[in-house]
Amino acid sequence: MKQVVLLGSTGSIGTSTIKVAKDLPDRIRLIGLAAGRNVDLLRDQANQLQPTMIGMADSSSIDQLRQGLEPEIETVFGQDGLIQLATLPEADIVLIAIVGIAGLEPALAAIRAGKDIAVASKEILVMAGELVMQEAARYGVRVLAVDSEHSAIFQCLEDKPESSVRSLWLTASGGPFRMLDKEAFDAITLEQALQHPSWVMGRKITIDSATMFNKGLEMIEARWLFNIGMDRVKVIVHPQSVVHSLVEFCDGSMIAQLSTPDMCLPIQYALTYPDRVSSDRVQTDLATIGSLTFQAPDEDRFPALKLARQAGLTCGTMPAVLNAANEVAVEAFCDRLVAFNDIWRMVSEVMGVHEVVPHPTLEQILAADQWARHCATDWVTQHGRSN
Repeated sequence: MKQVVLLGSTGSIGTSTIKVAKDLPDRIRLIGLAAGRNVDLLRDQANQLQPTMIGMADSSSIDQLRQGLEPEIETVFGQDGLIQLATLPEADIVLIAIVGIAGLEPALAAIRAGKDIAVASKEILVMAGELVMQEAARYGVRVLAVDSEHSAIFQCLEDKPESSVRSLWLTASGGPFRMLDKEAFDAITLEQALQHPSWVMGRKITIDSATMFNKGLEMIEARWLFNIGMDRVKVIVHPQSVVHSLVEFCDGSMIAQLSTPDMCLPIQYALTYPDRVSSDRVQTDLATIGSLTFQAPDEDRFPALKLARQAGLTCGTMPAVLNAANEVAVEAFCDRLVAFNDIWRMVSEVMGVHEVVPHPTLEQILAADQWARHCATDWVTQHGRSN
């Protein structure tokens, strides 16, 4: 039985995690839950699952949350509450599915409390991969992948040494604009960008998939998760989203992990690792799928890949700046203040004026994040369009 704390229980990853826990009641017990502002869903989850503690983003929702909540369930709020949840003494593993920077400090707190962490929030390893992996080694805990691509690589590697690996290949669906002419990109609407061909996800990650920043962020994650140079982390477009990633070994052999797209599978593997546990949730019929195709990504149409590689090669505070500038740019696009192509332009210009701090502390990472947000916001003010 794994005692699990789930930070981000009401989002797409969180609700899928709860499905997995309900599938495996003898293997997984959710003892802590945290959400942003979805009070009603968090209350329902808590009353069903009976965790010992639940948390909300801010104190204004706590009184509402307690109405109709089982009285023995403790409630906490804010960043301090997330850290309380992440360090619950009885927890074995903390699954972090909070979008944005809010998951970073709880992740480090969990590691320092001796907890394994399962990472669904890209920002944790993008912003602070060096620091997180150093702390995990220091405290002897595991950092497990929840993203389908990184879970696939983890399964393909099976503890083989880094020296045996030629390249890691992250697969990308290509998003909704894989075949669109570059000249048409400035006219892309928010509604078009939210139509992902393979996955149902939140708004931010769906836009990131359309720009391919999502894949760029995953490249940086992979660099830290698997301790491998950015020059050996590569991307291949695979529209069917059945091959979730591949490992190319030094002898030329390639091993891939395949399944019908369903986030329950990588979540279950992370929470039950090192065991594989029977489940009927994911069914993959290759005959019905018929064919699997691949093509090289067009980095001219999708500059996010170049920018992410640049940030990953530079290291220091540059990945945090890439991530923060992209978050501001995506929000501005969703508010119809900038064009689709402006997302790349903003990130590139903010990165271009950043003074990198090598081997940063947590405080320096957070400072770089705030600097980049201010810089990107100024860009919107100067160059954005009116509603």
